[in-house]
Amino acid sequence: MKKRIPSAYLKDQQHQFVYTHKGSQEAKQSAHHRGWWPTLTAAMHLPGHSHTHEGAGHRDALLTNQAGTRALIWSLALLGGTTILQFAIYAASGSVALLADTIHNLGDALNSVPLLIAFWLARRPATRRYTYGFGRAEDLAGLLVVVSIAFSAVYILWEVAQKFINPVPIQNSLWVVAAAIAGFLGNEAVALLEIRTGKRIGSEAMVVDGQHARIDGLTSLAVLPAVLGSAIGLPILDPIIGILIGIAILFITRDASVAIWYRLMDAVDPKLNQRVRKVLVHSPSVVAVPILRMRWVGHELWVEGKLKLDPALTRPNAEKLIGELTHNLEQQIPNLGEINLSFVTGHQISGDQT
Repeated sequence: MKKRIPSAYLKDQQHQFVYTHKGSQEAKQSAHHRGWWPTLTAAMHLPGHSHTHEGAGHRDALLTNQAGTRALIWSLALLGGTTILQFAIYAASGSVALLADTIHNLGDALNSVPLLIAFWLARRPATRRYTYGFGRAEDLAGLLVVVSIAFSAVYILWEVAQKFINPVPIQNSLWVVAAAIAGFLGNEAVALLEIRTGKRIGSEAMVVDGQHARIDGLTSLAVLPAVLGSAIGLPILDPIIGILIGIAILFITRDASVAIWYRLMDAVDPKLNQRVRKVLVHSPSVVAVPILRMRWVGHELWVEGKLKLDPALTRPNAEKLIGELTHNLEQQIPNLGEINLSFVTGHQISGDQT
């Protein structure tokens, strides 16, 4: 019978050893066994449902998933209420600029749905088919967010074209002003919530949606000049403001597309790469880091590195050093998921990265 090799330390024919830190999959396995209702109620802090908080230097994938879920549910509620209010006022006023803002807010509210589904899928443990788990569902949800942003821009520009052909003065101007202010406040609240939470848990899709909400809040205020134009006998200002909002959304679409493209193509910020490398080479026993690969799996950063250590280092000391380096990464690099470090002593490694 073939002898089983411990998962933490593996030896191959080139005397290369691997240290693997695992934490996120165990948390997902636990969450999967708990079921969707206990996890959701804990995320929302409902009475009778609680969770423990992670300690310093340790990242709990379940807790970050709960934080993201909670932020998205609040975003859905805030933008949903704002959209209903604005649409009611649009029906009474007929402002195309307000309609543009309302449709866009509706799209923002619906964007929370695929993200919520992605966060639910991310709780599931890896399988034999999906060996990396389901974290990438979050990036696919981000792609849907980008598509919805682009659709809202096209729809708004179409409505603007109709208004250019037949401009109509805005009715109930004071209500339109109130709706614009409500739109700004609702979007800014969502922006603060999603950007702050997204950066904390490492969710690019949530950060993109939050930035989108912030720009929407500013475009809500752009309705105010349209009201002024209607009041002074220049109803043409309404579609002009509408087209400016549409163009602004097109720029949002471009920036969001780039951000999601980076995630789908396993790109990471070069500054983050340098930060991880700096942690690894801080020890004088690390001669070089010839190979360092990182990728985002949902809102978790997975790190894989091959280190060349001092040839005088004994095997037990080398293994201890790798454990210490892994601990240092956990302490200094946010949003870490899996950490897989291997090392050789006294051998040249091919495939050096520059």
